[in-house]
Amino acid sequence: MTIEAHFTPTIHHPKLSLVAFDKSHLCQRYVDWLNLKENVQFSELRHKTHTLESCTNYFHSMQSGKHYFWAIMHQSSGQHIGNLSAYIDPHNLIADLAILIGEPEYKGKGYGLLAWILAMDYLLVKKQFRKITAGTMSINTPMLQIFKKSDMRIEAVRQSHYLWNSKAVDIVLAAKFNPIL
Repeated sequence: MTIEAHFTPTIHHPKLSLVAFDKSHLCQRYVDWLNLKENVQFSELRHKTHTLESCTNYFHSMQSGKHYFWAIMHQSSGQHIGNLSAYIDPHNLIADLAILIGEPEYKGKGYGLLAWILAMDYLLVKKQFRKITAGTMSINTPMLQIFKKSDMRIEAVRQSHYLWNSKAVDIVLAAKFNPIL
């Protein structure tokens, strides 16, 4: 099986939708999310100061590849609350997921988990990827909970992989295999 050219689809749920990230999502509020230390404290994004230009460059890089880049939209408010990306390895039928809930009032309310499961289901069932992967720092409890609640399994732990606040921390690598393939 090979992954054909694609577009990022809209995935609907009563609580939120995943829509293709487009130019309308490139705004100062989005840039502010990436510069808010609490939002990126467990991400390598924490090492950069983000600008509208750097975000536009990232958007274009995602468009030019075979990757998926979703804006997470809250259904009842219509508000853009975060982003979810899937980096595609077409040769091995693997998608590596990353997520950010940027709007503080939507954190810890299950929207990240819901978006994660919607994307995983789409990629495993509709697109028939063989494997979904993700990684996070061992101190990122909310992300570890998403791994657990979405039935991902820990594949590996790389010891002292990152420096976080001058302390060495592990990276936890998780995966979910397509049960049909």
